[in-house]
Amino acid sequence: MRHHHACSRVHQVGALLLVTATFLLTRLFDRLLLDASSPSSSSFHLNPARPTQSVDLRIYVYAEDEIQGLRALLRGRDGTVAAATCLKGQWGTQVKIHQLLLKSRFRTFNKDQANLFFVPSYVKCVRMTGALNDKEINQTYVKVNPYMIFLDHMIYACENKVPTESPLFSAGFESDAVFPYNSLCKLLRMTLCCICQGDRTDKRGTSAFNTWKDIIIPGNVDDSMVKSDARAVQPIPLTKRKYLANFLGRAQGKVGRLQLVKLAKQYPDKLESPELKLSGPNKLGRIDYFKHLRNAKFCLAPRGESSWTLRFYESFFVECVPVILSDEVELPFQNVIDYSEISIKWPSTRIGPELFEYLESIPDQRKLTAVGIADERIEEMIDRAREIRCLWVYAADTEPCSAMSGILLELQRKVRRFHQSPETFWLHNRSIVNRDLVEFHGWKTPVPLP
Repeated sequence: MRHHHACSRVHQVGALLLVTATFLLTRLFDRLLLDASSPSSSSFHLNPARPTQSVDLRIYVYAEDEIQGLRALLRGRDGTVAAATCLKGQWGTQVKIHQLLLKSRFRTFNKDQANLFFVPSYVKCVRMTGALNDKEINQTYVKVNPYMIFLDHMIYACENKVPTESPLFSAGFESDAVFPYNSLCKLLRMTLCCICQGDRTDKRGTSAFNTWKDIIIPGNVDDSMVKSDARAVQPIPLTKRKYLANFLGRAQGKVGRLQLVKLAKQYPDKLESPELKLSGPNKLGRIDYFKHLRNAKFCLAPRGESSWTLRFYESFFVECVPVILSDEVELPFQNVIDYSEISIKWPSTRIGPELFEYLESIPDQRKLTAVGIADERIEEMIDRAREIRCLWVYAADTEPCSAMSGILLELQRKVRRFHQSPETFWLHNRSIVNRDLVEFHGWKTPVPLP
Protein backbone atom coordinates (compact mmCIF):
# COMPACT_ATOMS: atom_id res chain seq x y z
CA MET A 1 0.00 0.00 0.00
CA ARG A 2 1.39 3.33 -1.05
CA HIS A 3 1.36 6.21 1.44
CA HIS A 4 0.93 9.84 0.33
CA HIS A 5 2.42 12.67 2.39
CA ALA A 6 -0.41 14.74 3.84
CA CYS A 7 1.59 17.93 3.44
CA SER A 8 4.17 18.39 0.68
CA ARG A 9 6.88 21.07 0.72
CA VAL A 10 4.76 23.18 -1.64
CA HIS A 11 1.92 23.03 0.84
CA GLN A 12 4.24 23.97 3.68
CA VAL A 13 5.57 27.00 1.81
CA GLY A 14 2.03 28.03 0.87
CA ALA A 15 0.88 27.72 4.49
CA LEU A 16 3.83 29.81 5.68
CA LEU A 17 3.06 32.52 3.14
CA LEU A 18 -0.60 32.47 4.16
CA VAL A 19 0.28 32.89 7.84
CA THR A 20 2.71 35.74 7.03
CA ALA A 21 0.17 37.52 4.84
CA THR A 22 -2.52 37.12 7.50
CA PHE A 23 -0.19 38.56 10.14
CA LEU A 24 0.74 41.57 8.00
CA LEU A 25 -2.85 42.29 6.99
CA THR A 26 -3.98 42.04 10.61
CA ARG A 27 -1.28 44.49 11.71
CA LEU A 28 -2.26 46.86 8.90
CA PHE A 29 -5.95 46.63 9.82
CA ASP A 30 -5.18 47.28 13.50
CA ARG A 31 -3.08 50.28 12.52
CA LEU A 32 -5.87 51.73 10.40
CA LEU A 33 -8.29 51.37 13.29
CA LEU A 34 -5.82 53.04 15.63
CA ASP A 35 -5.31 55.97 13.27
CA ALA A 36 -9.05 56.35 12.80
CA SER A 37 -9.66 56.49 16.53
CA SER A 38 -6.74 58.81 17.25
CA PRO A 39 -7.62 62.42 18.22
CA SER A 40 -5.09 63.65 15.70
CA SER A 41 -6.60 61.77 12.78
CA SER A 42 -8.18 65.01 11.52
CA SER A 43 -4.92 66.95 11.62
CA PHE A 44 -2.46 67.79 8.87
CA HIS A 45 0.04 65.18 10.19
CA LEU A 46 2.02 67.74 8.97
CA ASN A 47 2.95 67.79 5.65
CA PRO A 48 0.71 70.84 5.30
CA ALA A 49 0.72 70.50 1.53
CA ARG A 50 -1.72 67.58 1.87
CA PRO A 51 -5.38 68.51 1.46
CA THR A 52 -7.32 69.29 4.61
CA GLN A 53 -8.74 66.05 5.96
CA SER A 54 -12.34 65.50 6.95
CA VAL A 55 -13.90 68.67 8.26
CA ASP A 56 -17.64 68.39 8.77
CA LEU A 57 -18.85 71.78 9.98
CA ARG A 58 -21.85 74.00 9.36
CA ILE A 59 -21.22 77.60 10.39
CA TYR A 60 -23.94 80.25 10.54
CA VAL A 61 -22.57 83.77 10.02
CA TYR A 62 -24.64 86.55 11.57
CA ALA A 63 -25.41 89.54 9.34
CA GLU A 64 -24.66 92.99 10.70
CA ASP A 65 -28.36 93.95 10.78
CA GLU A 66 -29.47 90.67 12.36
CA ILE A 67 -28.62 91.63 15.94
CA GLN A 68 -29.26 95.02 17.48
CA GLY A 69 -25.96 96.84 17.95
CA LEU A 70 -23.85 94.50 15.83
CA ARG A 71 -23.57 96.96 12.94
CA ALA A 72 -21.91 99.51 15.21
CA LEU A 73 -19.27 96.93 16.23
CA LEU A 74 -18.44 96.49 12.54
CA ARG A 75 -18.91 99.97 11.06
CA GLY A 76 -18.75 102.43 13.95
CA ARG A 77 -21.41 104.76 15.32
CA ASP A 78 -22.08 106.40 11.94
CA GLY A 79 -21.61 103.28 9.84
CA THR A 80 -18.70 104.91 8.00
CA VAL A 81 -15.89 102.39 8.66
CA ALA A 82 -15.35 100.21 5.60
CA ALA A 83 -14.08 96.67 5.99
CA ALA A 84 -11.09 97.57 3.79
CA THR A 85 -10.04 100.12 6.42
CA CYS A 86 -9.64 97.31 8.95
CA LEU A 87 -7.82 94.81 6.72
CA LYS A 88 -4.32 95.92 7.66
CA GLY A 89 -2.59 95.78 10.99
CA GLN A 90 -2.93 93.28 13.78
CA TRP A 91 -6.73 93.47 13.77
CA GLY A 92 -6.99 92.51 10.10
CA THR A 93 -7.57 88.89 11.07
CA GLN A 94 -11.11 89.73 12.22
CA VAL A 95 -12.03 91.07 8.78
CA LYS A 96 -10.29 88.28 6.87
CA ILE A 97 -11.90 85.48 8.86
CA HIS A 98 -15.32 87.12 8.47
CA GLN A 99 -14.94 87.58 4.71
CA LEU A 100 -13.57 84.08 4.18
CA LEU A 101 -16.41 82.51 6.17
CA LEU A 102 -18.96 84.39 4.06
CA LYS A 103 -17.58 82.52 1.04
CA SER A 104 -16.81 79.27 2.83
CA ARG A 105 -18.13 75.92 1.67
CA PHE A 106 -18.91 75.27 5.35
CA ARG A 107 -21.28 78.21 5.67
CA THR A 108 -24.97 77.49 6.21
CA PHE A 109 -27.98 79.83 6.04
CA ASN A 110 -30.04 77.49 8.19
CA LYS A 111 -29.59 77.98 11.94
CA ASP A 112 -31.04 74.55 12.65
CA GLN A 113 -28.21 72.93 10.68
CA ALA A 114 -25.43 74.99 12.25
CA ASN A 115 -22.75 73.48 14.48
CA LEU A 116 -21.31 76.91 15.21
CA PHE A 117 -22.51 80.51 15.07
CA PHE A 118 -20.03 83.18 14.02
CA VAL A 119 -20.50 86.71 15.43
CA PRO A 120 -18.37 89.22 13.48
CA SER A 121 -16.85 92.21 15.24
CA TYR A 122 -14.18 94.76 14.23
CA VAL A 123 -14.11 96.46 17.62
CA LYS A 124 -10.36 97.07 17.82
CA CYS A 125 -10.37 98.71 14.40
CA VAL A 126 -13.40 100.95 14.98
CA ARG A 127 -11.93 101.91 18.34
CA MET A 128 -8.52 102.78 16.88
CA THR A 129 -10.12 104.84 14.11
CA GLY A 130 -12.24 106.78 16.61
CA ALA A 131 -15.52 105.43 15.23
CA LEU A 132 -16.45 104.11 18.70
CA ASN A 133 -15.09 105.02 22.12
CA ASP A 134 -14.83 102.67 25.10
CA LYS A 135 -18.11 103.82 26.61
CA GLU A 136 -19.96 103.30 23.33
CA ILE A 137 -18.40 99.85 22.92
CA ASN A 138 -19.56 98.80 26.38
CA GLN A 139 -23.07 100.15 25.77
CA THR A 140 -23.24 98.27 22.47
CA TYR A 141 -22.17 95.00 24.08
CA VAL A 142 -25.01 95.41 26.58
CA LYS A 143 -27.38 95.44 23.59
CA VAL A 144 -25.74 92.53 21.79
CA ASN A 145 -25.14 90.13 24.69
CA PRO A 146 -28.75 89.30 25.67
CA TYR A 147 -29.46 88.08 22.14
CA MET A 148 -26.51 85.69 22.29
CA ILE A 149 -26.44 84.72 25.94
CA PHE A 150 -28.21 81.36 25.59
CA LEU A 151 -26.33 80.07 22.56
CA ASP A 152 -23.65 77.68 23.74
CA HIS A 153 -21.70 77.06 20.55
CA MET A 154 -20.58 80.44 19.28
CA ILE A 155 -17.30 81.62 17.83
CA TYR A 156 -15.95 85.16 17.75
CA ALA A 157 -13.12 86.82 15.93
CA CYS A 158 -11.42 88.10 19.05
CA GLU A 159 -9.93 91.53 19.58
CA ASN A 160 -6.92 92.61 21.59
CA LYS A 161 -7.28 94.44 24.89
CA VAL A 162 -10.85 95.72 24.79
CA PRO A 163 -11.54 97.26 28.23
CA THR A 164 -15.01 96.37 29.46
CA GLU A 165 -17.15 97.78 32.27
CA SER A 166 -20.39 96.15 31.22
CA PRO A 167 -22.66 95.01 34.10
CA LEU A 168 -22.62 91.55 32.50
CA PHE A 169 -19.08 91.15 33.83
CA SER A 170 -19.72 92.31 37.38
CA ALA A 171 -19.42 88.82 38.91
CA GLY A 172 -15.67 89.00 39.40
CA PHE A 173 -14.84 88.66 35.71
CA GLU A 174 -13.59 92.09 34.72
CA SER A 175 -12.20 91.90 31.23
CA ASP A 176 -9.08 93.74 30.22
CA ALA A 177 -7.97 90.61 28.40
CA VAL A 178 -8.16 89.39 24.83
CA PHE A 179 -11.86 89.82 24.33
CA PRO A 180 -14.78 90.39 26.72
CA TYR A 181 -16.61 87.27 25.56
CA ASN A 182 -13.84 85.22 27.12
CA SER A 183 -15.09 86.39 30.50
CA LEU A 184 -18.70 85.86 29.47
CA CYS A 185 -17.65 82.34 28.53
CA LYS A 186 -16.35 81.69 32.04
CA LEU A 187 -19.31 83.39 33.69
CA LEU A 188 -21.89 81.26 31.88
CA ARG A 189 -19.84 78.01 31.79
CA MET A 190 -20.73 77.68 28.12
CA THR A 191 -18.93 75.85 25.35
CA LEU A 192 -18.39 79.17 23.64
CA CYS A 193 -15.24 79.20 21.55
CA CYS A 194 -13.23 82.36 20.97
CA ILE A 195 -10.63 82.49 18.24
CA CYS A 196 -7.88 84.81 19.38
CA GLN A 197 -4.23 85.59 18.90
CA GLY A 198 -2.55 83.87 21.80
CA ASP A 199 -2.89 86.29 24.70
CA ARG A 200 -2.95 84.37 27.96
CA THR A 201 -2.36 87.32 30.30
CA ASP A 202 -3.61 90.85 30.84
CA LYS A 203 -2.20 93.68 32.97
CA ARG A 204 -3.45 92.00 36.12
CA GLY A 205 -1.52 88.83 35.37
CA THR A 206 -4.68 86.75 35.08
CA SER A 207 -6.01 84.83 32.11
CA ALA A 208 -9.29 84.89 30.24
CA PHE A 209 -7.95 82.40 27.70
CA ASN A 210 -9.13 78.82 28.10
CA THR A 211 -7.24 76.09 26.25
CA TRP A 212 -10.22 73.74 26.52
CA LYS A 213 -12.57 76.12 24.71
CA ASP A 214 -10.65 78.78 22.83
CA ILE A 215 -8.35 78.39 19.84
CA ILE A 216 -5.36 80.44 18.72
CA ILE A 217 -5.10 82.03 15.31
CA PRO A 218 -2.00 83.36 13.51
CA GLY A 219 -1.31 87.08 13.34
CA ASN A 220 -2.07 89.13 10.25
CA VAL A 221 1.13 89.33 8.17
CA ASP A 222 1.19 92.06 5.52
CA ASP A 223 -0.39 90.74 2.29
CA SER A 224 2.60 91.82 0.21
CA MET A 225 4.81 89.36 2.13
CA VAL A 226 2.71 86.19 1.97
CA LYS A 227 2.45 85.82 -1.82
CA SER A 228 4.68 82.89 -2.62
CA ASP A 229 5.28 83.99 -6.21
CA ALA A 230 5.94 87.70 -5.63
CA ARG A 231 6.96 88.72 -2.12
CA ALA A 232 7.75 92.42 -1.73
CA VAL A 233 10.97 91.59 0.13
CA GLN A 234 12.93 88.41 -0.59
CA PRO A 235 15.19 86.62 1.94
CA ILE A 236 18.95 86.92 1.59
CA PRO A 237 21.56 84.18 2.22
CA LEU A 238 22.65 83.68 5.83
CA THR A 239 26.25 84.53 4.90
CA LYS A 240 25.17 87.99 3.74
CA ARG A 241 23.22 88.95 6.85
CA LYS A 242 24.87 91.69 8.86
CA TYR A 243 23.57 90.91 12.33
CA LEU A 244 23.28 87.90 14.58
CA ALA A 245 19.86 89.06 15.79
CA ASN A 246 17.45 91.96 15.62
CA PHE A 247 14.56 93.47 17.55
CA LEU A 248 12.30 95.71 15.49
CA GLY A 249 9.79 97.20 17.87
CA ARG A 250 9.12 99.95 20.38
CA ALA A 251 10.19 99.51 23.99
CA GLN A 252 6.73 100.48 25.36
CA GLY A 253 8.25 100.56 28.85
CA LYS A 254 8.38 96.73 28.96
CA VAL A 255 11.27 95.20 30.88
CA GLY A 256 12.29 92.67 28.22
CA ARG A 257 12.15 95.20 25.40
CA LEU A 258 14.08 97.82 27.39
CA GLN A 259 16.75 95.20 28.03
CA LEU A 260 17.04 94.48 24.30
CA VAL A 261 17.38 98.18 23.47
CA LYS A 262 20.15 98.42 26.07
CA LEU A 263 21.93 95.34 24.67
CA ALA A 264 21.74 96.76 21.13
CA LYS A 265 23.78 99.74 22.33
CA GLN A 266 26.30 97.48 24.07
CA TYR A 267 26.63 95.05 21.13
CA PRO A 268 25.83 97.08 18.00
CA ASP A 269 27.63 94.58 15.78
CA LYS A 270 25.44 91.68 16.99
CA LEU A 271 21.98 93.12 17.69
CA GLU A 272 20.12 95.66 15.58
CA SER A 273 17.33 97.54 17.33
CA PRO A 274 16.55 100.83 15.59
CA GLU A 275 14.18 103.31 17.21
CA LEU A 276 10.89 102.93 15.34
CA LYS A 277 8.87 106.09 14.64
CA LEU A 278 5.11 105.85 14.27
CA SER A 279 4.90 109.05 12.21
CA GLY A 280 7.01 111.75 10.63
CA PRO A 281 9.78 111.66 8.02
CA ASN A 282 11.75 109.00 9.91
CA LYS A 283 8.88 106.53 10.07
CA LEU A 284 9.98 103.08 8.92
CA GLY A 285 7.82 101.96 5.99
CA ARG A 286 6.66 98.35 5.59
CA ILE A 287 9.19 97.53 2.86
CA ASP A 288 12.08 98.99 4.83
CA TYR A 289 10.84 97.19 7.94
CA PHE A 290 11.06 93.78 6.26
CA LYS A 291 14.44 94.65 4.74
CA HIS A 292 15.74 95.23 8.26
CA LEU A 293 14.04 92.08 9.51
CA ARG A 294 15.76 89.88 6.91
CA ASN A 295 19.23 91.19 7.76
CA ALA A 296 19.69 88.93 10.81
CA LYS A 297 19.74 85.19 11.38
CA PHE A 298 17.53 85.41 14.48
CA CYS A 299 14.49 87.63 14.98
CA LEU A 300 13.80 88.34 18.64
CA ALA A 301 10.12 88.41 19.62
CA PRO A 302 9.55 89.74 23.16
CA ARG A 303 6.10 90.34 24.62
CA GLY A 304 4.55 93.82 24.50
CA GLU A 305 1.17 94.86 25.83
CA SER A 306 0.12 91.25 25.38
CA SER A 307 2.03 88.00 25.33
CA TRP A 308 1.80 87.40 21.57
CA THR A 309 3.69 89.36 18.92
CA LEU A 310 3.18 89.72 15.17
CA ARG A 311 6.96 89.68 14.68
CA PHE A 312 6.97 85.94 15.32
CA TYR A 313 4.88 85.30 12.19
CA GLU A 314 6.58 87.95 10.05
CA SER A 315 10.00 86.39 10.58
CA PHE A 316 9.01 83.23 8.68
CA PHE A 317 8.56 85.16 5.43
CA VAL A 318 12.09 86.60 5.49
CA GLU A 319 13.49 83.22 6.67
CA CYS A 320 14.76 84.52 9.98
CA VAL A 321 14.59 82.06 12.90
CA PRO A 322 12.18 83.50 15.53
CA VAL A 323 13.34 83.58 19.15
CA ILE A 324 10.34 83.84 21.48
CA LEU A 325 11.01 85.95 24.58
CA SER A 326 7.49 85.74 25.96
CA ASP A 327 7.04 83.07 28.60
CA GLU A 328 3.23 82.76 28.53
CA VAL A 329 2.56 83.04 24.81
CA GLU A 330 0.16 80.56 23.21
CA LEU A 331 0.86 79.47 19.62
CA PRO A 332 -1.62 78.25 16.99
CA PHE A 333 -2.17 74.70 15.74
CA GLN A 334 -0.05 73.01 18.41
CA ASN A 335 -1.69 69.69 17.55
CA VAL A 336 0.05 69.63 14.20
CA ILE A 337 3.18 71.78 14.60
CA ASP A 338 6.29 70.99 16.60
CA TYR A 339 7.53 74.50 17.33
CA SER A 340 10.90 73.23 18.53
CA GLU A 341 11.62 72.40 14.88
CA ILE A 342 11.14 75.95 13.61
CA SER A 343 11.77 78.37 16.48
CA ILE A 344 13.53 78.94 19.79
CA LYS A 345 11.88 79.90 23.08
CA TRP A 346 14.23 81.54 25.58
CA PRO A 347 13.35 82.59 29.17
CA SER A 348 12.49 86.29 29.31
CA THR A 349 14.25 86.49 32.69
CA ARG A 350 17.55 85.58 31.03
CA ILE A 351 17.73 88.27 28.35
CA GLY A 352 21.36 89.32 28.32
CA PRO A 353 24.81 88.51 26.88
CA GLU A 354 24.25 84.79 27.54
CA LEU A 355 21.47 84.86 24.92
CA PHE A 356 23.96 86.05 22.30
CA GLU A 357 26.49 83.43 23.41
CA TYR A 358 23.87 80.74 22.95
CA LEU A 359 22.76 81.98 19.51
CA GLU A 360 26.37 82.21 18.35
CA SER A 361 26.93 78.58 19.37
CA ILE A 362 24.27 77.31 16.93
CA PRO A 363 25.98 76.01 13.75
CA ASP A 364 25.16 77.62 10.43
CA GLN A 365 26.46 77.22 6.90
CA ARG A 366 29.27 79.75 7.39
CA LYS A 367 30.64 77.80 10.36
CA LEU A 368 30.25 74.58 8.41
CA THR A 369 32.54 75.76 5.63
CA ALA A 370 35.01 77.33 8.05
CA VAL A 371 35.51 74.60 10.65
CA GLY A 372 33.71 71.58 9.26
CA ILE A 373 30.83 71.35 11.76
CA ALA A 374 28.32 68.85 10.38
CA ASP A 375 25.13 70.08 12.08
CA GLU A 376 23.55 72.79 9.92
CA ARG A 377 20.83 73.47 12.47
CA ILE A 378 19.84 76.97 11.34
CA GLU A 379 19.31 75.80 7.76
CA GLU A 380 17.26 72.85 9.00
CA MET A 381 14.98 75.17 10.97
CA ILE A 382 14.53 77.50 8.01
CA ASP A 383 13.80 74.60 5.64
CA ARG A 384 11.13 73.25 7.96
CA ALA A 385 9.67 76.75 8.44
CA ARG A 386 9.18 77.07 4.67
CA GLU A 387 6.83 74.07 4.87
CA ILE A 388 4.90 75.46 7.83
CA ARG A 389 4.42 79.13 6.98
CA CYS A 390 1.49 78.52 4.62
CA LEU A 391 -0.49 78.07 7.84
CA TRP A 392 0.00 81.80 8.58
CA VAL A 393 -1.66 82.86 5.30
CA TYR A 394 -5.36 83.79 5.38
CA ALA A 395 -6.71 82.19 2.22
CA ALA A 396 -9.90 80.35 1.24
CA ASP A 397 -10.54 77.04 3.01
CA THR A 398 -10.32 75.33 -0.38
CA GLU A 399 -6.55 75.87 -0.23
CA PRO A 400 -4.79 72.70 0.99
CA CYS A 401 -2.74 74.67 3.52
CA SER A 402 -3.85 77.99 5.00
CA ALA A 403 -4.72 79.68 8.27
CA MET A 404 -8.40 79.02 7.56
CA SER A 405 -7.77 75.29 7.02
CA GLY A 406 -6.00 75.15 10.37
CA ILE A 407 -8.74 77.14 12.12
CA LEU A 408 -11.47 74.88 10.75
CA LEU A 409 -9.62 71.77 11.90
CA GLU A 410 -9.26 73.29 15.36
CA LEU A 411 -12.96 74.17 15.41
CA GLN A 412 -13.78 70.63 14.32
CA ARG A 413 -12.06 69.34 17.45
CA LYS A 414 -14.05 71.75 19.63
CA VAL A 415 -17.47 70.87 18.27
CA ARG A 416 -19.47 68.41 20.29
CA ARG A 417 -22.25 66.32 18.81
CA PHE A 418 -24.55 67.58 21.52
CA HIS A 419 -24.53 71.02 23.17
CA GLN A 420 -25.71 71.82 26.63
CA SER A 421 -25.27 74.48 29.32
CA PRO A 422 -27.04 75.39 32.57
CA GLU A 423 -29.41 77.49 30.45
CA THR A 424 -30.37 74.87 27.84
CA PHE A 425 -33.09 72.23 28.18
CA TRP A 426 -34.75 69.86 25.73
CA LEU A 427 -38.13 68.19 25.26
CA HIS A 428 -39.41 64.94 23.78
CA ASN A 429 -39.77 66.49 20.29
CA ARG A 430 -36.04 67.46 20.32
CA SER A 431 -36.80 71.17 20.69
CA ILE A 432 -34.17 73.12 22.65
CA VAL A 433 -35.69 75.53 25.16
CA ASN A 434 -34.70 77.88 27.96
CA ARG A 435 -35.74 77.48 31.58
CA ASP A 436 -39.08 79.13 30.73
CA LEU A 437 -39.60 76.33 28.18
CA VAL A 438 -39.42 78.80 25.28
CA GLU A 439 -37.58 77.66 22.15
CA PHE A 440 -34.47 79.71 21.60
CA HIS A 441 -35.35 80.66 18.05
CA GLY A 442 -38.52 82.25 19.41
CA TRP A 443 -36.91 83.82 22.48
CA LYS A 444 -36.86 87.59 22.89
CA THR A 445 -35.63 89.82 25.67
CA PRO A 446 -38.31 90.25 28.36
CA VAL A 447 -38.04 94.05 28.26
CA PRO A 448 -37.00 96.39 25.41
CA LEU A 449 -33.30 97.02 25.36
CA PRO A 450 -32.02 100.58 25.80
